Amino acid sequence: MKFGKRLKQQIQETLPGWGDKFLSYKELKKLVKLISSSRASRMMMNGSLEYGKAEAEFVYLLNNEIDKFNAFFMEQEEDFIIRHKELQQRIGRVIDTWGPNGSQPSEKDCKEELGKIRKDIVDFHGEMVLLINYSNINYTGLAKILKKYDKRTGGLLRSPYIQKVLQQPFFTTDLISKLVKECESTIDTVFPPPCDVISRQLVLGSQKIGAAGEGIFRNTVAALLTMQEIRKGSSTYGRFSLPPLSLPDQSDVIQSQLNSPIAIP
Repeated sequence: MKFGKRLKQQIQETLPGWGDKFLSYKELKKLVKLISSSRASRMMMNGSLEYGKAEAEFVYLLNNEIDKFNAFFMEQEEDFIIRHKELQQRIGRVIDTWGPNGSQPSEKDCKEELGKIRKDIVDFHGEMVLLINYSNINYTGLAKILKKYDKRTGGLLRSPYIQKVLQQPFFTTDLISKLVKECESTIDTVFPPPCDVISRQLVLGSQKIGAAGEGIFRNTVAALLTMQEIRKGSSTYGRFSLPPLSLPDQSDVIQSQLNSPIAIP
């Protein structure tokens, strides 16, 4: 699948309010085509001022896109930090109250209250996976549009610009990845763990298909498949590509779930 179609699909399948936060790939692609086909592009080989102006306009638009990514990513990241702490506190209060050593020990009440928290934990985990995918797919889009620009204009913009991108907040997903792992650890303490992150999301999500959270489950599966696709090695894999995603047996797990009798809208 071409990147433009993959991006369009991701935008359609993302959470409400996220759609306009992705890379404006189509618009940037049109601009590259316009620049390369204009009279200015024919003068680029001569190192004219026209080339400088055209490149400056392109970089200006790219910078606006990066500002958009950073603002959205950091807002979500801050929200996730707060929600992660709140979930830990909620679980702690339940255990301190109804757990075996709590102030009012009750296995029934403890399971019931943890069950209420379970959906929020699964949704939270799914949203963080979606944010990592957001970072991945926007970086990939930038690398691809810069490659098109250099190829069609004869410019040498991609390499120095990508070095700038690598320092941006939206590309730095270490904290979110850490929260994802901590969330998975929390999931494992609340109910038995399936074999890996994808099956965990599938199994837990399958318990709430048809409920209000079905969109996050479906979108998370789509995001995981997209990350697998854009991060796998191929004949076009290069130094600007993201490293392969290491999630064993994910295709088999997802396919078996999609073929199950559980309806996924």
